[in-house]
Amino acid sequence: MTIANDSDFKAALDHLPPAQQRLLAARFTQNVLAFSRDPRVKGAVDAALREGISDNELALQHQSAKAARVESYTQCGTEADWSCQAGHFVAEAALACVRPAGRGNPAWDAAMNARMARAAAAIAEGEGDSHREAEAQYRAVETFFNT
Repeated sequence: MTIANDSDFKAALDHLPPAQQRLLAARFTQNVLAFSRDPRVKGAVDAALREGISDNELALQHQSAKAARVESYTQCGTEADWSCQAGHFVAEAALACVRPAGRGNPAWDAAMNARMARAAAAIAEGEGDSHREAEAQYRAVETFFNT
């Protein structure tokens, strides 16, 4: 399988069962985890990576990640602190990793938020983004399907 664009990428993700979508969501979020210092965000990602996680634990991690997301949003303020924005997008991606099944595609949502986190961090550092995160995600899904 070759993924050349976001249409191919989303179609590939949509064909995965929920457990595999959650796993890829966590892997995408791991790539940008360094932009968040909130242990609840890391906890949600770690939980999403575990096989056989219970619905109860997912619900607890979802609540925790949701609180982290709300906190990260309120910390950003009106000054457009791009580093803070990056952390907020990581929290959004982590939330997608542990949300209840049947509410959209967590891998797609985490991937989009990971890209936003990478872009915000690049702006904060005064760098260009050039779609590196998207390309890395395409390769990750190709590898996932080919193994």
